[in-house]
Amino acid sequence: MDLKKTTAPVNTVTYNKDLIEGPTGNVYEAITIIAKRASQINAEIKKELIEKLEEFATYNDSLDEVFENKEQIEVSKYYEKLPKPHALAVEEWLAGEITYKENFKETLK
Repeated sequence: MDLKKTTAPVNTVTYNKDLIEGPTGNVYEAITIIAKRASQINAEIKKELIEKLEEFATYNDSLDEVFENKEQIEVSKYYEKLPKPHALAVEEWLAGEITYKENFKETLK
């Protein structure tokens, strides 16, 4: 996923319920799928951020010295300005980029 090319909103947006539930026919099922994808996106972003911040890590036993690394601050600010994972997941859902598998339960008669 390329976070720079996303058009997901940073602020709160109201979506048309019919567009959300369209592919599944059930708004609750659609929201569950979107929530699971948002969790996956969040894990990807967190992993990427930790990898980038580890490059700046200094292991020092002295508590007296605190370093301000401007590059580290810029990386952190970049990730703070990104759209939230749920906004990215909704954008993917509306674009039809999320695939899901339906599990049907047999009803007892």
